Amino acid sequence: MNIWDLDKLYLFIAFVIPGFISIKAYELLIPGEAKDSSKQLIDAVTYSCLNYALLLWPILGVESGSLSTAHPFLYKLFYLAVLFLFPVLWVLIWKRIRTLEFFQKNSPHPTAKPWDFVFSQRQWYWVIVTLKNGDKIAGKYAGNSFSSSAPAKEQIYLEENWHLNEDGGFDRPRENTAGIIILADEIASVELFKFK
Repeated sequence: MNIWDLDKLYLFIAFVIPGFISIKAYELLIPGEAKDSSKQLIDAVTYSCLNYALLLWPILGVESGSLSTAHPFLYKLFYLAVLFLFPVLWVLIWKRIRTLEFFQKNSPHPTAKPWDFVFSQRQWYWVIVTLKNGDKIAGKYAGNSFSSSAPAKEQIYLEENWHLNEDGGFDRPRENTAGIIILADEIASVELFKFK
């Protein structure tokens, strides 16, 4: 039994690849715990079958017509879309549905951590980070700043590190600094202020 026979290779491509594309697209769009790809084979086959079920009528329409002989390029293009484009499209649609208000009343938000939810919006903030020892670090989170996302531990890079005044407000930026990186193990809380 040769696993490299063309019919077995076609079955593998047809029933595993679209599902793996969906899984990887979902992992890229919605941060979460990394899973071992070898343990996702059943999920990949399931998502591939779901892809074909959702595209049943277009596939039947293409197969019952003369597209394969009249327009072989369009025929191949259609199946490339079925294998590679639609699995990503279903993920985008599913993500959009899961973030709608009426859906969230009965289902959890797709983003598991508030950290990922807030920083995935790419907004600019004035930030005060309170460390576990009580010290406060202030700074600007803007276009050149960065925060980690799941499954990595929470870390934040503030492109500007600021002095706080006696009232706890932002006084002035520190001189000769290229920003500051704050590690998750040291953070007690992060306070965000609208950037104006």
